[in-house]
Amino acid sequence: MNTRKLANNTVLIAIGLVWLVVSGAPFYFMAMTGFKERFELFSGDVFAFPQNPTFTNYKEVLTGGSFFTYVQNSVLIVFVSVGLILVISSMAAYVFARMKFILNRPLFGLVIAGLVIPVHITLIPVYLFTRDIGLYDSLWALLGPYVAFNLPLSIFILTEFMRGIPREMEEAAYIDGAGPIRTFLRIMLPLSMPGLATLAIYNSVTLWNEFVFAFVLITSPKNQPLPLAIWEYQGQYSMNIPAILSVLTLSALPLVLIYIVGQEKVLRGMMAGALK
Repeated sequence: MNTRKLANNTVLIAIGLVWLVVSGAPFYFMAMTGFKERFELFSGDVFAFPQNPTFTNYKEVLTGGSFFTYVQNSVLIVFVSVGLILVISSMAAYVFARMKFILNRPLFGLVIAGLVIPVHITLIPVYLFTRDIGLYDSLWALLGPYVAFNLPLSIFILTEFMRGIPREMEEAAYIDGAGPIRTFLRIMLPLSMPGLATLAIYNSVTLWNEFVFAFVLITSPKNQPLPLAIWEYQGQYSMNIPAILSVLTLSALPLVLIYIVGQEKVLRGMMAGALK
């Protein structure tokens, strides 16, 4: 029995190491290439350690442009969007999971139908609407699309999560005199924290990397989020691949750090949802 368990653990460790290499190789390539000189990439092994490591590329990106302005814009729009997504989806999920009314299932089905709508077919209507209401070329033009297109999945996940919470806890709250709002705030919301944390990290990663809506709705450099900055740097350093990859490394680094810090909450949320 111990031999079989040891063999299973060995296989799992081997698979994990292989996956670590596969997923970590691109980030290693980006980070190491950023320390290379301009033409060193073409003179040897692309995965080789830099012959003369230099911080020139990273220094040029951090000091030679508006990189921190782009980061600030991305942090602001992602923070506000994710906050609205969590607030709206948690309230909607509580209604769908706990309250019985005649339109419950049709409305929930309508929300789920939003998952199959291709985002790109809405670009022209969203652009025209944003222009008409005067938000075009502002950072807040992204708020509506970011929230709207990430609500269906968030509502679906939280609804199924809340349906798994025992009703006895709500009934005990009702006996103590709590109404629906107080029950939601004191019982359902705290018990749904693993699911909320999972959705917060998932939506943050998705919105941090979003490019299409930002490209269509924003033109001024001062309002551009980080993905558009990468596009601009691609044109600026078109013949300097190490500089471009240094931009990509700095752009991906916040997501890597966030996931390292929040990976336990993501796994707990996924496991809790699966068990429920």
